[in-house]
Amino acid sequence: MVSVLTSSALFKALLFLSLCSVWFFPDLALAKHAGITRHYKFNIKMQNVTRLCQTKSIVTVNGQFPGPRIIAREGDRLLIKVVNHVQYNVTIHWHGIRQLRSGWADGPAYVTQCPIQTGQSYVYNFTITGQRGTLFWHAHISWLRATLYGPIVILPKRHASYPFPQPFKEFPIVFGEWWKADTETIINQAMATGGAPNISDAFTINGLPGPSYNCSAKETFKLKVKPGKTYLLRLVNAALNEELFFRVANHTLTVVEADAVYVKPFKTDIVLITPGQTTNVLLKAKSKTPNAKFAMSARPYATGPATFDNTTTIGILEYKKSASASSSNNMNIPLLKAKLPQFNDTTYAMKFNQKIRSLATRKFPVKVPKKVDRRFFFTVGLGILPCSKNQTCQGPNNIRPAAGINNVSFVQPNTALLQAHFFNRSKGVYTTNFPTNPPFKFNYTGTPPKNIMLDSGTKLVSLNYNTSVELVMQDTSILGAESHPLHLHGFNFFVLAQGIGNFDPKRDPAKFNLVDPAERNTVGVPSGGWVAIRFLADNPGVWFMHCHLEVHTSWGLKMAWVVNDGKGPKQKLMPPPADLPKC
Repeated sequence: MVSVLTSSALFKALLFLSLCSVWFFPDLALAKHAGITRHYKFNIKMQNVTRLCQTKSIVTVNGQFPGPRIIAREGDRLLIKVVNHVQYNVTIHWHGIRQLRSGWADGPAYVTQCPIQTGQSYVYNFTITGQRGTLFWHAHISWLRATLYGPIVILPKRHASYPFPQPFKEFPIVFGEWWKADTETIINQAMATGGAPNISDAFTINGLPGPSYNCSAKETFKLKVKPGKTYLLRLVNAALNEELFFRVANHTLTVVEADAVYVKPFKTDIVLITPGQTTNVLLKAKSKTPNAKFAMSARPYATGPATFDNTTTIGILEYKKSASASSSNNMNIPLLKAKLPQFNDTTYAMKFNQKIRSLATRKFPVKVPKKVDRRFFFTVGLGILPCSKNQTCQGPNNIRPAAGINNVSFVQPNTALLQAHFFNRSKGVYTTNFPTNPPFKFNYTGTPPKNIMLDSGTKLVSLNYNTSVELVMQDTSILGAESHPLHLHGFNFFVLAQGIGNFDPKRDPAKFNLVDPAERNTVGVPSGGWVAIRFLADNPGVWFMHCHLEVHTSWGLKMAWVVNDGKGPKQKLMPPPADLPKC
């Protein structure tokens, strides 16, 4: 017997089912607005990987290189369990995630947490608030991020669209750096001998070096596109020590986002991207299938006096052929090369960075602080330190190269700064007397002073909650001028202006852009120049700031900001999770 429901009975039945779904599956009801909880498991394990004709055992997540992509939506909560199965201590940093009141999940070793030791695990628990776009995750201890990295894709909330044409497809393009030797051995030897660490042997695109390197033609990233379609390329520079120029031969790119913040779209042939930065670009495929393949090339922008890996990684952009086209013809298609700037083209670098401007619309406003509570002037650059008594140094007079901010080379503590701050146990761990200005004035980009010895210590800046900060970072010519990509954890900042030479506090503030400045988490301090930024200290915790060239971080080009709790309940740092690793 077939029963027939009346329309009113059908309506009641559907209403009952929808209410049930709200009662029994509240996540589904809230997903549209509050976001959902996403679970990931990262097993840190060794894996044999072959590149450049050599096999070596590398540290990976889940045996993958590069590591897995994390996909979430704005408003989602992430629970990422990291289990350490390797001999090294490990931490993971979710680069660019604001970590509002969740500093325990930020990841830098001995700053916000003690490392996850062998056989131990830790759940990184955080919510993505007010952010959408491309970021990335990477190890944040020693040089493990050489192989421990992967992209983070934050989609807009459901039913929210991009402020640019919807792409046909999206692809992550993650740049990396590859050494034939073991990277932990390289940095440990360099720190022990006081010498510079060996340079890398190759750059990679999505883990593959490409045809410009020996026996790597088969290890080439290939991007296959359809004629007339538009693609979103999510560019990430996960290389350790090199800024990179990137170009796709015979194609124009449209930059639409930088560091997970939408920007005013602009067309360019070449993108400059520093370690720690992400850039989203639109690539419009040609309307008809061309009789060519196109090189997607990246090579260093290097301004310092040291040697560097002056090689080029190449991926290949291919157009999908119709089914009737023979594969034999495909073999003979020429590969068109991509011409890149000179490795030290500082003029191009400056011009490119000045094109990046925030959207500054009603939907995506620019909240640059107009009034400034505290002003800081930081010199960033190199110097020297004496070698320790039990160390035989390669340098003359038993000295070694070092790096610092305002003449302070940061000493990593042996316990986590955030715990010391939260439990009021800072004595013997850190002081809050980091200098607001350099200890002495000199011609920063001219002839260096005779004494280039650095001070050293674990010195921090203490800020009251909601302090608006203006910071000018000035490169120095000590041991050679060099571009330094500075990354600030826990905040985005606004890039007001940049210039070549010494910052002039009387004239240069007139150039500050307070209308539509770029909003970023990593900015290049120009070689032989300066950059001015502002940020609002609205996130309680301890926040690392460091050069994202890993060799300079190892040498001490780093510091941290302590942002104290505010008065309101939502202005205070959450208590630490129960599974927070111990030192």
